[in-house]
Amino acid sequence: MNYPTLEQIDQAARSLTGKILLTPTWIWPAESAALRFGANLEVFVKLECLQHTGSFKARAALLAVLSMSAEQRAAGVITVSAGNHAAATAFAARAVAAHAKVVMPRSANPFRVDLCQRLGAEVLLVDDVHQAFDTASRIQQDEGRLFIHPFEGQRVAVGTGTLGAEFYRQAGELDAVVIPIGGGGLCAGMACAIKQINPDCQVIGVEPTGADTMHRSFAAGSPQAIDRVTTIADSLGAPHAADYSFSLCRQFVDELVLIDDQAMCQAMNWLLSDLKLAVEPAGAAAAAALAGPLAGRLEGRVGLIACGANIDSQSFVNYIQQGMAPGNQDRKNET
Repeated sequence: MNYPTLEQIDQAARSLTGKILLTPTWIWPAESAALRFGANLEVFVKLECLQHTGSFKARAALLAVLSMSAEQRAAGVITVSAGNHAAATAFAARAVAAHAKVVMPRSANPFRVDLCQRLGAEVLLVDDVHQAFDTASRIQQDEGRLFIHPFEGQRVAVGTGTLGAEFYRQAGELDAVVIPIGGGGLCAGMACAIKQINPDCQVIGVEPTGADTMHRSFAAGSPQAIDRVTTIADSLGAPHAADYSFSLCRQFVDELVLIDDQAMCQAMNWLLSDLKLAVEPAGAAAAAALAGPLAGRLEGRVGLIACGANIDSQSFVNYIQQGMAPGNQDRKNET
């Protein structure tokens, strides 16, 4: 299949210069990293949670609107999202003076709904994410709006590829990178860029157990759907995988692992304690994987993505308290 080249990714990065933030890469303090993840690791964290609108989604959304014709801008854009992509689409549409409609499940975090509205989007709430896709498709057909997909297509992969290339070049040579997976657009694009820079860098995708679409898709050899999303990491709760992002992940991702909600709550605590970062559950997924199913399996320089930080204060406090529950002791360094 045709995948984005580094030249295409770098060209996109140049077109985004001045429109997105160059988010920093921090090193996890060595003593704390040894406690959380074990010895023999140097852990780098890409703080894309500090990007415009609080997640990585602004990159691909901006690429989409920058390619619109005057007629398309007049018609506006439509998307579906639990929040992060919706906010990014609203932000991008406002940048080119286009009207945005975003379809969100009623379960979406109120903080994200409010963020979309503050960015100028018209928000439509529906019962669940499956209905959201159906509603967005109908609006696209009825109103002629450009549909900006939350995780599928080459433009998405190019946008997230800019993040992968940026992270790798900031951190220097990495032995492994751990990337959260929702629909797969983030992992597909980042893996595509990183593997072209260094084919020997191991790329590992992580999904929540309550939204394991990519695991099911890998097992079946084709994109699969799930009946219901059951995870607190709603920004990783894609109801299905799609052809392009699935194919890129199959080509460039070495392994997939699963984590549960409790592990993400605990990792949220670590990010707050060690790095002073307040992230949403998805933003802690990579750290949860490194301490859980990947514990003791990686050595050297490992990269993690803090992909988002859109969460209301009460939910954040609840998850932090859940992560501090008895039995959630820090991982001990046994080596």
